[in-house]
Amino acid sequence: MQDQSGSFEGRQAFSSAISQAIAWAAEQGCREVFWLDRSFADWPLSDAAVLAHLRQWAQPGRRLHLLAEQYDDVARRHPRFVQWRARYGHCVHARALDEPGLPPGTRHQALLIVKGAAGQLGLRLFDQGHWRGHISLDRAEVQALSEEFDASLQRSYESFGSRTLGL
Repeated sequence: MQDQSGSFEGRQAFSSAISQAIAWAAEQGCREVFWLDRSFADWPLSDAAVLAHLRQWAQPGRRLHLLAEQYDDVARRHPRFVQWRARYGHCVHARALDEPGLPPGTRHQALLIVKGAAGQLGLRLFDQGHWRGHISLDRAEVQALSEEFDASLQRSYESFGSRTLGL
């Protein structure tokens, strides 16, 4: 990912950046990955390559932290990801934001953070209308994004269980 730092623009560039970041997390064996979005509806979570990288990544001791307003769109638009989530529930920690809308002061509309021994990566989408965002390998910038994620996490509750219980 060294050559992937910098800005991106366009929906395809956003999807490609997400896919590459997930692939990098799998290749590097990163222990923690953090995702934040309103609904993850526009993420490439149904893409076969993304799911293959997630399967490769999902080893014991790994943790994927999901934070969204709601997960209804994921269930509707990404059934293959929902199946992956059910199978690899041991490494997924999903929460929903307590209040609608991203918290005040949030500088992004979508966020992906990867932390590993080989380094850190932060991806943020800050203008969904034009699909503009930025990828950073800078430790200080990734740390700032991590702090934003943590602040949002404090205003959340458990959600998007790995199994749907029926009566």
